[in-house]
Amino acid sequence: MFERFTEKARRVVFFARYEASEYGSPYIETEHLLLGLLREDKPLTKMFLGQGGIQAEIRAEIERHITRKERIATSVEIPITVDCKKVLSLAAEESERLGHRHIGTEHFLLGLLGTEGSLAARLLQARGLTAAAVRERLSKTPAPQDVRVQTWQDPDARLKLDSFLAGLKSHKGQGLLKFFAHNTQFIDVFGKRWNREEIFKGFETLFAPYAKKNATPLVEETLADVRGLFVATVLWKNAIVASMQRTWIHRMSVVLIREREGWRILLIHVTAMQPL
Repeated sequence: MFERFTEKARRVVFFARYEASEYGSPYIETEHLLLGLLREDKPLTKMFLGQGGIQAEIRAEIERHITRKERIATSVEIPITVDCKKVLSLAAEESERLGHRHIGTEHFLLGLLGTEGSLAARLLQARGLTAAAVRERLSKTPAPQDVRVQTWQDPDARLKLDSFLAGLKSHKGQGLLKFFAHNTQFIDVFGKRWNREEIFKGFETLFAPYAKKNATPLVEETLADVRGLFVATVLWKNAIVASMQRTWIHRMSVVLIREREGWRILLIHVTAMQPL
């Protein structure tokens, strides 16, 4: 089932895990999935819940029903509840019912509505949403033609990216020289641009946030996978910057090009994602 998740759907689960840790919850609950959905897919939110501060409004209602506890470190595994498993199962069923090959955020919405008695379902139903109405509207909306599921046209490009990410955890800068193109550039979280020579002089400092034991990469989305060019975004959890203590998620955009010797990194651009 998980291989059919779109990148947006995967990010919903990622952000649900983040929400659970922020509230100190030992489990990922349906309300965390709902917050992840609201955070990730604003067009879907607008379509079914209208415009305005709906995310802040629903968050405030959730906080009236739960007790915030001490934040749980993101390195700690947080399991999903039985209700959340039901949401994912129902999402798969809704995808089949609508004749879709992918499982996306729209199916998550239906899964949340179908999990009767859960906090997320109650909050959505209180706003007039029903599974039948959402299903009917989706059935009249053509499925997106460019939905990205986890497929790769060139496995060598993805393998090179995965090897580099793993190497950040175990190699010094000298050991990762082979991954970089001659004219490679690195744009750090503060917007400073580094050329190849500068990268290797300051490698330990530049990549220190990603070499930490609990720093975790998640390949978020493939933006391009064509002959000679591979572009992907990677979410890094626990990439703490000393001067930006609340910024623990970084988005790393990575551009690889095919050279005679194989795939090489041409550009890495890092941006900070400030938790809401």
